[in-house]
Amino acid sequence: MNDLIDDPNMQPPDVPGEISEPLRRAIGERYLTYALSTIMHRALPDARDGLKPVHRRILYAMRQLRLASGGGFRKSAKISGDVMGNYHPHGDAAIYDAMARLAQDFNVRFPLVDGQGNFGNIDGDNPAAARYTEARMTIVAEALLEGLDEDAVDFRDNYDGTLTEPVVLPATFPNLLANGSSGIAVGMATNIPPHNIAELCDACLHLIKTPDARDDTLINYVPGPDFPTGGIIVEPAENIARAYRTGRGSFRLRARWEQEDLGRGQWQIVVTEIPYQVQKSRLIEKIAELIQTKKIPILADIRDESADDIRMVLEPRSKNVDPEVLMGMLFRNSDLEVRFSLNMNVLIDGLTPKVCSMKEVLRAFLDHRQEVLLRRSRFRLGKIDHRLEVLEGFIIAFLNLDRVIDIIRYDDDPKPALMREDWSKTHVRATSEKDYLSPPPGEGELSEVQAEAILNMRLRSLRRLEELELLREQSALMEERAGLEDLLEDETLQWTRIAEQLKETKKTFGRDYPGGARRTVFAEAGEVEEVPLEAMIDREPITVVCSRMGWIRAMTGHIDLSRELKFRDGDGPRFVFHAETTDRLLVFGSNGRFYTLSAANLPGGRGLGEPLRLIVDLPNEAEIVTLFTHTPGQKLLVASNAGNGFIVPEDEVLAQTRSGKQVLNVKSDERAHLCKPVRGDHVAVVSLNSRFLVFPASELPEITRGKGVRIQKYNQARGKQGALELDGGLSDITTFDWSEGLRWQMGGGKTRHEPDLTEWLGKRAGVGKRPPHGFPRDNRFD
Repeated sequence: MNDLIDDPNMQPPDVPGEISEPLRRAIGERYLTYALSTIMHRALPDARDGLKPVHRRILYAMRQLRLASGGGFRKSAKISGDVMGNYHPHGDAAIYDAMARLAQDFNVRFPLVDGQGNFGNIDGDNPAAARYTEARMTIVAEALLEGLDEDAVDFRDNYDGTLTEPVVLPATFPNLLANGSSGIAVGMATNIPPHNIAELCDACLHLIKTPDARDDTLINYVPGPDFPTGGIIVEPAENIARAYRTGRGSFRLRARWEQEDLGRGQWQIVVTEIPYQVQKSRLIEKIAELIQTKKIPILADIRDESADDIRMVLEPRSKNVDPEVLMGMLFRNSDLEVRFSLNMNVLIDGLTPKVCSMKEVLRAFLDHRQEVLLRRSRFRLGKIDHRLEVLEGFIIAFLNLDRVIDIIRYDDDPKPALMREDWSKTHVRATSEKDYLSPPPGEGELSEVQAEAILNMRLRSLRRLEELELLREQSALMEERAGLEDLLEDETLQWTRIAEQLKETKKTFGRDYPGGARRTVFAEAGEVEEVPLEAMIDREPITVVCSRMGWIRAMTGHIDLSRELKFRDGDGPRFVFHAETTDRLLVFGSNGRFYTLSAANLPGGRGLGEPLRLIVDLPNEAEIVTLFTHTPGQKLLVASNAGNGFIVPEDEVLAQTRSGKQVLNVKSDERAHLCKPVRGDHVAVVSLNSRFLVFPASELPEITRGKGVRIQKYNQARGKQGALELDGGLSDITTFDWSEGLRWQMGGGKTRHEPDLTEWLGKRAGVGKRPPHGFPRDNRFD
């Protein structure tokens, strides 16, 4: 932004009604105003009552509508309309959503609104429209509003100046921690989990008794969050203490589950509590997706049998599965375990945002309660003084009842007459209006308040018994006044009174209150031993069938390998072999990559299978070189068509992902050609141009990845276009024991044995000689 545009001394425009100011300042000031408004009036809660403005206005509007917990319900549309029209000039949908959340017992630990109708559910369904539902306050909300009529807090004008609203609520318990809060402001956010009221009251009592208590000692009273949906916290205690001490951290929260015995060795897992703010329907969809994609192969099915409570049934694929292992996999792969973050960023004094520790939040609440106590005490003191003034006037009236009656009966203006009268004199009762003498001008004993009270007194109160009651009431008020004066002067008495109030709150919302007992428990996560999936799968025989086009399936049992099988038109068998469901299969592609399949996850044999390229990420331009069962500890000899290769341990080619594992590096004009198990001390190789070579297997390196070394040398010849081409190439390769000689298949099912191969023995990378007599013309060993 150049100086000309941002010149602070720029001249005002000639056009009337326009304001000229630098763009930088204009944008900065307006964005700052927006940011402060979002922080203080929308997103962050007040540490004193734990409410945001919209929630505070909803409760105050419901109080104005007299929707007490013991009264009747009113339409939610009426409530949200009053809140919008009187206090909160925003959309009615946003107000109704905020009110509905206060009524959801799965979202709020201690609901502030008692809803009647459909207010949503834990599956994530939205509440019914505001015109259908009704609401009123709960006893918890009334506890937040207690003392509002006694000048306990400041009031301010509403948005249009026609009404007033409270700046903060009196709050008899630390609602910020009890119900938690979350919000996103400009450049800052807050996320506070709910806690148990009884435990918070104990922590406050300890803080009153020991003001300099450390945050770590408060953990003895508040061990952690208490979520409305229950669950199990598996976070270590030291991490919880650090989070409360710094105001930032997180908690690992798990679902609660139990094993249900079905008899005959069968069992199932029943989940009865899910983590906080996890939608049950989405959780079930996620687990069903894990089953479908076979990411948790030991889980067979999930059912939702929930009614008013939560009951999710998990069926294992086999009774041999360890329940702890199954749940451990679900905890890692689904929202049955979540991490709830703590960011205790609040308005500590209603104005300043700050990340606070638990002690600072409780101290802010206690300081607020002290201020409320002092204001209510002063308000009560004023009421007592006013009442004592009135009682003093009543007593004077009863002592001079005849004179009071004469003044009221005969005087033209009785109120000033009562105020002018000297009540210390003896007065003779007038028998008629002529005998009545009006009090002379001057100052009397009665004030205007007392005179007005006497004139408003009922005739039925003119009894001797009433006079005794007045004296008794005066004595009690004097005693109460003395107690209030002592309270206002002595801080120790103030904290004693606050402690008594907290004990009463704890008694009200403790174990005897519905839902007052702790719901979330604590446990150690425990390390679940990693058990191979093969150990949890029933070992059953299968027959693996893969067609020439790459369609793969697994047929139950070991069938006759010569049996005729069904394939798609134009397709036929390529790989057919026996295996077991616990086996892992290896696929070697012409791109030099190995892919790993679980035999238990193969498509069933009733259909024609599925394309192998959909199960693993085998490129379209790559072909399947071989498919076989993994044998732990075995070694493989891999080679390209250009004659390069090496030996690799079979355990090193296992892939953990769909994309496979690159083992043999090939150029763009080459391809992986062969993969054979190493079963001897010598290698026999034959080329396409019928050159046979034998050399020791020790001359091939054993590596895990690479291009390899030259196995056999091929002559180069000039092609028709003048380019150099290989005269032949690698045709087949095998390994054998020198002492036993080499065998190969011949036509007609015969086998040829060559015991002495000294004539063809040479060095690796040699050209070789013509094959032995009787070697197949297709240059293949099998």
